Amino acid sequence: MIQKIQIRCKNNKKTANFNIGSSISDIFDAFELKMDYGPICAKVNNVVEGMHCRIYQDADIEFLDMYSSAGVRTYTRTLFFILCKAVYDLYPNGHVIIDIPVSNGYYCDLRIGRAVTLHDVAQIRGRMDEIIAQALPIKRYQAPTEEARQIFEKRKATSKVKLLEQQGKIYTTYYDIDGYADYYYGSLLTNTSQAYLFGLEKYYDGLLLRIPSYQNPAVLGELIKQDKMFEIFQEHHKWQNILDVRTVGDFNELITTGKANELINISEALQEKKIARIADEIASRKGIKIVLIAGPSSSGKTTMCKRLSIQLLTNGIRPVGLSLDDYFVDREDTPRDASGDYDFEHLHSLNIPLLNQQLEALISGEEVELPKYDFKTGSSGMSGKRMKLDANEVLVVEGIHALNPELTAQIPEELKFRVYASALTTILLDTHNYIPTTDNRLLRRIIRDHKYRGISARETIRRWPSVRAGENRWIFPFQENADAMFNTAMLYELAVIKAQAEPLLDDVPENCPEYSEAHRLSQFLKYFHTVPNLQIPPTSLLREFLGGSSFKY
Repeated sequence: MIQKIQIRCKNNKKTANFNIGSSISDIFDAFELKMDYGPICAKVNNVVEGMHCRIYQDADIEFLDMYSSAGVRTYTRTLFFILCKAVYDLYPNGHVIIDIPVSNGYYCDLRIGRAVTLHDVAQIRGRMDEIIAQALPIKRYQAPTEEARQIFEKRKATSKVKLLEQQGKIYTTYYDIDGYADYYYGSLLTNTSQAYLFGLEKYYDGLLLRIPSYQNPAVLGELIKQDKMFEIFQEHHKWQNILDVRTVGDFNELITTGKANELINISEALQEKKIARIADEIASRKGIKIVLIAGPSSSGKTTMCKRLSIQLLTNGIRPVGLSLDDYFVDREDTPRDASGDYDFEHLHSLNIPLLNQQLEALISGEEVELPKYDFKTGSSGMSGKRMKLDANEVLVVEGIHALNPELTAQIPEELKFRVYASALTTILLDTHNYIPTTDNRLLRRIIRDHKYRGISARETIRRWPSVRAGENRWIFPFQENADAMFNTAMLYELAVIKAQAEPLLDDVPENCPEYSEAHRLSQFLKYFHTVPNLQIPPTSLLREFLGGSSFKY
């Protein structure tokens, strides 16, 4: 007698019995669901799994499409796999590094022993089209780790071999397309034909792999130039080459050999040197009266602002802070979002005319009375506090709208210097597995919210999509307006964050929607060897989140 399992489908609230060991694909077909851009993957008891996965016990299943973040990640990984397979077919001795998210796609460093040409890009794109048209099965294998390691060793995939060796696992899951094997952190599609849309362009000296739009999966994300963003990523790669740390395997080797302290000291020194250069550039531009600093949530812009202020002082410039929080309009005048709730992240939640009026007055040497916003009553008024700028003083304004031209539209451009700060993770798991920059910031925020605001990891994860939506509207479109970009991420930080983040992630209950993200982050952190935070200096930007900073917040 064939044993049965019970599956509860969260998409249609129906329950059905299946043979034990049925695949998630088979289960989806039986429920006869219709999804225009799916199924891509599924949550099984709130853990994301690929459609290959077989179920051996009763479970709740929610099928996910391209409108879900997990679905987009699964689809994107599959495109990476198809790209790597195409490069292997065309250039057996070449290899590709899935490098950085930029221009609504992913920059891929193609190494074939010579400069990449438009013809190369056309050939690779054509081969990817062929692989997709052939509808090749993407096979999933679970094998002894030693066996998997030998497969990648033969292909000289050093970064992958290092990663597998360090995990200490008995078995490893890897994937195969027509005899080409690869390892990916997370689920993949089951067939190449499911990769319905992609783009491939020549981008600088490599490739730009384009993916469907997050808002509309029927079209590719808009191709936008991000020259400054790309430059800051490349600058950090130069730092990584100095330290000889490009992947997590490289990093773990360094930690194992007792070089954690050296890595921390060099990382901190390189970051301080960058801040000093920004301060020097501000000082060299005679007439700068306003420094505007913007960045997304948990980018560390507050500490960056404090450290920049110190460097400005060494240049004979006295920074004077101005808080945008005091320029909120009365709550009743605050714009509302699509749900009818007050949208405090909207640009016009600020009193833009008053801000510009006071900035103009301060620049002209006049004295102004600063406003004060009462967050309890939702009312704005005057504070009684007066301000006047001396000749050697500059205003330092920090906030999410700081790079938006409308914020300071009445101030001449030659008087402003804009800085964009964000945690742009550059270390890779291995050459085919990049680390999302948003994961870095989310982990920082989980720790900070718990430590300083009494907010659980579950609640932080729940709010994160809303935070990201605000960033996409009010911050990211203006990144390239910056005069200087500053990467607040450090090569060693995820290994330090790990110790404080893991217990918070483990507290997220399995029966809530946020568990899948908590589980994913917790599993991801296991790739890193732990580094104690005692070795981090008190001025480190990471102290803003971990505690123990010598700065006051």
